[in-house]
Amino acid sequence: MLAALAASLPATATEPAAQPVAESAAQLPATRSGLDIYARFREGLADPSCDKDSSSPRWRRHFAAAPQRMTAHDDDVLALFGYVVDALREASLPTEYALIPFVESGYRPGARSRGGPAGMWQMIAVTARNHHVPILPGYDGRLSPVESTRAAVRYLKTLHGMFAGDWRLAVMAYNAGEYRVFGALRRSGQVARDADVEKLTGLSGITRAYVRKLHALSCLLDRADDREQWLQALDRPVPVLEAVALPPQATSLEAWARTHGRDSAAVRRLNPAFAGGRIARGSRAQRVLAPAPHAGPATAHAATDPIPAADRAGSRPEAAAATSPVGTDPAAAPRTHTVARGESAWSIAHRHGLGTAALLARNGLSARSVLRPGMVLLLDAPTPVPSPEAATQAH
Repeated sequence: MLAALAASLPATATEPAAQPVAESAAQLPATRSGLDIYARFREGLADPSCDKDSSSPRWRRHFAAAPQRMTAHDDDVLALFGYVVDALREASLPTEYALIPFVESGYRPGARSRGGPAGMWQMIAVTARNHHVPILPGYDGRLSPVESTRAAVRYLKTLHGMFAGDWRLAVMAYNAGEYRVFGALRRSGQVARDADVEKLTGLSGITRAYVRKLHALSCLLDRADDREQWLQALDRPVPVLEAVALPPQATSLEAWARTHGRDSAAVRRLNPAFAGGRIARGSRAQRVLAPAPHAGPATAHAATDPIPAADRAGSRPEAAAATSPVGTDPAAAPRTHTVARGESAWSIAHRHGLGTAALLARNGLSARSVLRPGMVLLLDAPTPVPSPEAATQAH
């Protein structure tokens, strides 16, 4: 379902022959559209197949609310999801792994389980210490999205290599331990590079279900873009989260946030590792996850979309690709934008005062489309001119 888009882009979004493209000098805004996060997730999937037999109906029902949570304005899940997707893409890992915190904790940084696991990735203390996640009086690094994500991505990178790049075996090992999965492969007479996970023996039902849960979640998100209302709800400004090192003199999250122009409530919410918001000094520099600061007035109205609702409603590629018998005036050439490295649909639309959905629709693209450096995007709708017959009738 996620075929490469380069060969199928419509004429309004052209990709020239390879040319050197200068890095964009413009500073990206402190927010990005949820559509950009969704597109990056979709681009990074290792297994995008989602026919009716490829995922578990039971787990699709269980996680049915996940797409809706991503559109909720009062939930940090989409910003955290974007942070994890970015970390995985940077590590060249499949974005199926970004669904692990959905399964483990519902993307709640402060989640704790009775058996001892804690945090977004639900690490036990011994695993955390093995991966250099600090657990100190007044500070539990498992509850830090920064520390736990760094450790989880590094561990997943190791498992991904151990199991020949098979994400299914890697997540089984994440759940049950690599030695159990190696033992299952050995007992089944299989090797990692061409393993059939359904035929592995000696693994618990919980471990087998782990893969099914992640694939069901992936399919739910894959199919969510069939609903126009969901796409429009996703097209909203989402804070870009960044890891920031705390200065040695910092004593509380709230005071640090105020001093550095950050949203203090968001900083407290995103960093439950600091008990009571107090910064306990340890043997190493500590980092917080915080919304990136706004660069200035240009980003202050990021939540305002000047595009009329009627224009936004046409964000499906089918609507944008429709042709019209009405001509176009060559003299009234519409503005275009050449995509530079690091730019996204959200940053381009925001810079030019457009809505992301409108920009995508104008170019026959969808939320899953990949913007590549050198692509030329149409910013203005072509100005229609009367056909010759209409001009004659007017006289």
